[in-house]
Amino acid sequence: MKRAWRVVPHDSARVQRLASSARLPAVVAQLMVSRGIYDGDAAKQFLDTRLSGLRDPDGLPGIADATERIMRSVNNDEPIVVYGDYDADGMTGTAILVNCLNLIGARVSYHIPNRLEDGYGLNADAIRKLVDRGKRLIVSVDCGVTSVTCAELCKELGIGLVITDHHQMDDQLPDADAIVHPRLPGTAYPFGELCGAGVAFKLAWSLCQAHCGAKKVSDRMKNFLMDSLGLAAIGTIADVVPLLDENRILVEHGLKVLKNRPRPGLAEIIRRNGLDRGSTMTTENVSFTLAPRLNAAGRLGQAQLAVELMTATDPDRIAALAEYLDQLNGTRESLQRSVYLAANKQIADQFDGENDAALVLNGVGWHQGVIGIVAGRLSDKFAKPVIVISMDSAGRGEAVGSGRVGGTNIDLHEALSNCSERLVRFGGHQAAAGITIEERQIDAFRGDFCEAVARQWSERDVTPEIVIDAEAPLTQLTLETMKHIDMMAPFGAGNPRPILMARDIRLDQPARRMGGGDRHLTVTLRQGERTIRGVAFGCGDWCDDLNACEGPIEVAFRPVINEFRGYRNVEVQLVDWRPSETYAPV
Repeated sequence: MKRAWRVVPHDSARVQRLASSARLPAVVAQLMVSRGIYDGDAAKQFLDTRLSGLRDPDGLPGIADATERIMRSVNNDEPIVVYGDYDADGMTGTAILVNCLNLIGARVSYHIPNRLEDGYGLNADAIRKLVDRGKRLIVSVDCGVTSVTCAELCKELGIGLVITDHHQMDDQLPDADAIVHPRLPGTAYPFGELCGAGVAFKLAWSLCQAHCGAKKVSDRMKNFLMDSLGLAAIGTIADVVPLLDENRILVEHGLKVLKNRPRPGLAEIIRRNGLDRGSTMTTENVSFTLAPRLNAAGRLGQAQLAVELMTATDPDRIAALAEYLDQLNGTRESLQRSVYLAANKQIADQFDGENDAALVLNGVGWHQGVIGIVAGRLSDKFAKPVIVISMDSAGRGEAVGSGRVGGTNIDLHEALSNCSERLVRFGGHQAAAGITIEERQIDAFRGDFCEAVARQWSERDVTPEIVIDAEAPLTQLTLETMKHIDMMAPFGAGNPRPILMARDIRLDQPARRMGGGDRHLTVTLRQGERTIRGVAFGCGDWCDDLNACEGPIEVAFRPVINEFRGYRNVEVQLVDWRPSETYAPV
């Protein structure tokens, strides 16, 4: 299914007023207006990322009770365990609290569940084992707000429980000693979009204040909190929460920390992957290099090692862990590529990738740790919801699936609810979800799910589209223009890197595939006398069609700076392309 291109209309007078009132370059004012920022005060607020913009931690719901309960365990020398989620957000948040509790003299350890064996969140068997090992307080990170039964178990076993989370809550909250959550019922925290690591950072800040007995912490504590901004930035970027308000501040300063003073384990990953050679650290560096290496450990059931890397200080151990995480990421990429190719073959052999309302794919032995990534790539490729199901090679009867919607605005959770009788269980939200299903139900579920999605297509104004900020000739893509555009950084969810479009483009040289498995594409584009390099990540299959296109094309792209051996050039990351004659304003 092709995406429609929607170019945001611009009111030139409004852009001019904003540029004047906020003293902004015209290109920045135009991008601001395209995102609904119309006056100087709103623009200044958006662009202001001073650390003083972070709200004091005592305003975060539940943090006072959590701080008091944790400090009681610290003062009584009780063993504390930080229980984190196995994704990059949970792991970085866990590392922040473990490092903090070590700093203030606590007896602290950490536990991360095995994604493949334990599943998400607090686990009754794990809690019993922790109690058997003498732990007296569990502090959850990025999980626990729906764990009513596990909270009851903690009460029965006499172990304390402090929950820190940011996920959707059920009607009943767990009976814990404290719950820290930016959207806790009955409270009104001004910004509800902190991720798990952001919540953990606020709790660490509060613990440092409690340890120092003052709002202003010691230099030692201040240095720790500054270092922790790098971890909080990784979690915030990796969890794809909106980069607005406090998240913008955490990421802006966290990226500077990752560039100039990363923790030893992160510094080794950065060095090994050449990120230390660039002039800046970007959200893309985190999204495509740092976060995948942490997530690879979680996806392959070894998240404990990623947390160890972010809390270790011994150089030899750090080097060994960093090398192993690189190897795990290579294994993850290989597994992902294998499942992706098999799924694409299944689409070509059995389904209509262009016209089916949704795709439900299944294979024996497809690794559970990568099916979510594959579902995401396929949903982006086909612009429709995709569920990828891993069937057990031992034939146990139950299969596990992961679904994504590919930016279509289809409500995945609603579609699954409409065919829940076919499922053992399911969970998630509008854009992403997981399912457990009996293998004998897969074919019937496929039909019901596609029908549920088709109803949403027909009943709602749901159209896959690419929102384009502005049309821009290639001659405008200069380093000076990029300097102005980067005033709006950091880019990410809620503040994406601008997408521009250009017409009457021809290939200066044939497109060619690149990267492992020919997954990516590189091409030189020409418009008049200006040429510019373009890359398209994960779109190697565009190559033949691009080269076969005889006339001019139109391209939608993100402009970026490429740094190589000390040289800085503007290039474009292709988002989509089409032959010029197909253009019709939307």
